[in-house]
Amino acid sequence: MKRFWLQFFTWWNGETLGTRFYTWRFGKPVGHDELGNRYYRAQGPLIDRSVGTERRWVIYNGVMDASKVPPGWRAWLTHNASLPPSEEPYSPREWEKGHLPNMTGTPQAYHPPGSQLGTGQRPSATGDYVPWSPAE
Repeated sequence: MKRFWLQFFTWWNGETLGTRFYTWRFGKPVGHDELGNRYYRAQGPLIDRSVGTERRWVIYNGVMDASKVPPGWRAWLTHNASLPPSEEPYSPREWEKGHLPNMTGTPQAYHPPGSQLGTGQRPSATGDYVPWSPAE
């Protein structure tokens, strides 16, 4: 029952009821990734008029976070690859990193040097700032 209410009232906890119905009615499963996300494409001759190509989507495993989509699947979702990684082996480049969740708003969030939330001391003013004055 809790899952029903979450799907009814929230969009960030996996799929909504509308997405579930659309996926059931028109979705053709394409594959899944190592994080448990499921990928779909529209069955039949359905063309997304907004982009002029077939509609592709992901149903996230857990809370919706776009950073949870691996690079190979991201390329397929954005139509930069014609075959999904489930049909064509995808080998990540050496510079690609694994998934790291979005830490914004958590104690682990990045705070650059000089930030008010940073742990260090702010650097002192260097004296090179000259304010603008309209009279000059």
